Amino acid sequence: MQRYSIADAPTIVFESPNPAEIYCYSPGIARLHNGRLIATLDLGGKGVTKMEGPKGIRYGEPTMGKAFIRNESTEEWEHVLDFPFMHARPFTAGRATYILGLTGDLTIVRSDDDGMTWSSPVTLTEGEQWTQAPCNVHYAGNYVYLVMNKRPYHDVTSFPPFCVEAPVLMRGHVNADLTLRENWIFASELVFRDIVSIDELDYFGIPFYQTHEGESVEAAPGRKCVPIGWLETNIVQFQDPNHYWYDPSGRTFHLWSRAHTGGTGYAAIAKVVEHEDGRMTTMLETVPSGKNILYVPCPGGQMKFHIVYDDLSSLFWLLSTQATDSMTRAELLPKDRYGLPNNERQRLQLHFSKNCIDWCFAGIVDMVSEVKQSRHYASMMIDGEDLHVLSRSGDKHAKHAHDGNLITFHTVRNFRELIY
Repeated sequence: MQRYSIADAPTIVFESPNPAEIYCYSPGIARLHNGRLIATLDLGGKGVTKMEGPKGIRYGEPTMGKAFIRNESTEEWEHVLDFPFMHARPFTAGRATYILGLTGDLTIVRSDDDGMTWSSPVTLTEGEQWTQAPCNVHYAGNYVYLVMNKRPYHDVTSFPPFCVEAPVLMRGHVNADLTLRENWIFASELVFRDIVSIDELDYFGIPFYQTHEGESVEAAPGRKCVPIGWLETNIVQFQDPNHYWYDPSGRTFHLWSRAHTGGTGYAAIAKVVEHEDGRMTTMLETVPSGKNILYVPCPGGQMKFHIVYDDLSSLFWLLSTQATDSMTRAELLPKDRYGLPNNERQRLQLHFSKNCIDWCFAGIVDMVSEVKQSRHYASMMIDGEDLHVLSRSGDKHAKHAHDGNLITFHTVRNFRELIY
């Protein structure tokens, strides 16, 4: 197939030793203080139990995470850590490097030497259920902000229970020890089902499939649809004084979440307002008419996406999954096609925007042609003139598009030249 990619040819960071039983998930990427890149990922599947290294259990299934640091002279990725949790996200704060993830409860490790040695895992919560594939990390003032999604209700039979997720903004001082729970402030919880009445939604096709509260339905034999909800949340803070949602005090943060609707093209949003006493309150945003706004246009918003803000171009950059045939009837999909019609995972696309609503297409980062292959669930970071992407990927050896066998690294060089 002819390549249409705006990125260099991908290189492999990690390849499953057993694609039928060990699957590659949740890539995260960051730059260390010494300039080197750190990549994180996690592994799932029954074959994980046979691997060496510490393991965790999530919903009765084994999981383990890995961290790699890129050797700039050889461009090889050197394995530096195994850890017993998933959905890992690397970030720096002060002189420290952290990896935050979960196995139900939030779990974190710390390095004080640019990733060469690490602390033992520390849990930040107790007896709770959290989720959140690695999305962006935001810095404002002397604080680092990120979002993890909490599932505070346990009375639904559908899985995954997106309808009972609450995106929770977390704030920590960059010079504090962020392995300590007391050094984090958690925003209030806004659970999707508590604010959205499916019966009141109309005129724009959400939900695409009729579901019952808390229960899954089959859109076609073997193709399950769970109730609508939100998940996998990014942070957006508007810097343009002309934007309707700009806050001159700098105390408003917007949450851009993957919208599970059964269809494509929307993100679900909320906002968090900081108070003088440090508390953070999560609420819906409004438009000038006074109406609440929950759904906004977002290319690829039906799948996990990643947003970064570039100070030099004053633009938001969106890395997401391109859909091409979400209107194919579910019962007519090829048997080896994973999930619902809106669940394509073969194309990574890049967009830019000045306001997070109006998106301009920049190009295809990478794509594959076979339905069992994949390029999706990617993370990205700006590195000078370039944009680095870490993708959850699969080739012809993958079990299917969801359970891939690769984590791949892609670079879009001189990415600002894509602006028009």
